[in-house]
Amino acid sequence: MRRPPRNEPPTTRAAHGGSRARSLPAVRRAESGAPPEARCGATGDANGQHAPRPTSAEERPGAGRLTEGERAFLALLALQRAGPGGDDGTGLGIDDSGAALRVARDDARCLLVVDGGGWRPAAHTSAESRAVLDLYLPLCSHAGRLAVAHLGQSLDGQIATAAGDSFYVTGSANLLHLQRMRALCDAVLVGAGTVAADDPRLTVRVGSGAQPVRVVLDPRRRLGADRRVFSDGAAPPLLVVDAALAGRDERHGHAEIVGIPARDGRLALDVLLDALRARGLGSIFVEGGGTTVSRFLEAKLLDRLQVAIAPLVIGGGRPGLDVPGCDRMGDCLRCAHRIFRMGDDVLIDCDLRSPPKDRADAAELVRVL
Repeated sequence: MRRPPRNEPPTTRAAHGGSRARSLPAVRRAESGAPPEARCGATGDANGQHAPRPTSAEERPGAGRLTEGERAFLALLALQRAGPGGDDGTGLGIDDSGAALRVARDDARCLLVVDGGGWRPAAHTSAESRAVLDLYLPLCSHAGRLAVAHLGQSLDGQIATAAGDSFYVTGSANLLHLQRMRALCDAVLVGAGTVAADDPRLTVRVGSGAQPVRVVLDPRRRLGADRRVFSDGAAPPLLVVDAALAGRDERHGHAEIVGIPARDGRLALDVLLDALRARGLGSIFVEGGGTTVSRFLEAKLLDRLQVAIAPLVIGGGRPGLDVPGCDRMGDCLRCAHRIFRMGDDVLIDCDLRSPPKDRADAAELVRVL
């Protein structure tokens, strides 16, 4: 099951071809109508962060003009349709209307070029465009298989207060990043605790086109069918439960129920990823919460882990990552990583499939949003 374009009726039963097709001008209008500083959340979402509420173009001076970062992200969305591409001497660009087009490599509109069978930023791209391309391009070059997780936390590693208050941990720039991550992935996945606490929709609301399939892990079937992710019909939902609790052809609101075997009371996450990929969902965004992200990390099923750190001290709250420890520092997981500044927050993007670089080759801090 591939995620359907937004203008198709949502369903989880049939495969949809061309799931990456998007109306690029529509994406441009939505993004340019909601600058990062205006994107405060109106509805709860995973990681204790609220989803951005787009601002109309009329509320933003000069809203008709694309920023360099918006053009770069539109190029990434177009890249997903274009595929690997060949080195024919041209590149991928975005015109002033937000439409993707093939252009010469030295064209000022060119943002991406093919190099050795893969895509890279064009040599003349601006610093703003390059920061966006550098952050998201690895997510578009995963050959159909990717599991990436994200957590937003305080300086002391908490994602919420002890009472469960998480509005807000990270700022509006990181919220926009979450929206972009959803737009780039086939499915967005959260645990039952996130849905119970925040009742998120898990949809993309800064663009138009394909919505990610929404996957909720609820092994004990605790969640009611009235939760928005199961009832709003905005995008296809899947409810993943212990196989022993899954009935044949049973549904939970709009959600199809998927039974996955449990081991020691936990869902077999490797089996789950295989089941999702069998449905055509190759790129999975694990958006929260802390327990769910920790389980994927502990099982060594993540390709990338993103942690956004806010200049905030919560103290005695709810921790983000919670994985078994090591006695020796040399046995701990040290990650290859890149560092990006997002407004007041800092995002550490960890590549869990590559060896860490020498400490002398420190990652450069780059503003991306």
